[in-house]
Amino acid sequence: MAGCDQLGIETPQKAAEHQLAESKAVGSACRHAVRAIEDCYTLNPKADKASVFAGWREMDEYMRENKLEGVTPVVPRPPPPSASKASAPSKPDDEEEDVASSDASDEAASSKPAKKPKPKAH
Repeated sequence: MAGCDQLGIETPQKAAEHQLAESKAVGSACRHAVRAIEDCYTLNPKADKASVFAGWREMDEYMRENKLEGVTPVVPRPPPPSASKASAPSKPDDEEEDVASSDASDEAASSKPAKKPKPKAH
C-alpha cells in the first residue's frame, strides 16, 4: 500500500482530505468576495460546512489583520432554483421567447389609445 501514493491511486483518506481542503478554499474565496457565510453555504451545497466556515473565518482574520478590502464579484449570483422554476411551469426556451415578445406587443398596444371604428355610411 505504500506505493499507492506514487501510482496516483486515491485512498479514501486522501479523498476526504482533498474535499476538506476544497471546502476550506471555497470559504476563503467567499469571504474574499465579500459574501456572507450563509450565501457561501447556499452557493456550495456539496461543500463541508465546517470546513467552509473555517476557511471563511481564517480569511476574515487575515483580511482584518492586513486591512484588505474584499473584491466584489463580477459574475451575478444565480437566482435560487426554488423561486424561479418552482412557481412557473417549465417551458422550452422557444416558447418563453414567444411569450416575452407577445407580452411586449400587448404592452405596446395597451399604451396606445384604442381607435374607435368609423361608422359606415349606407
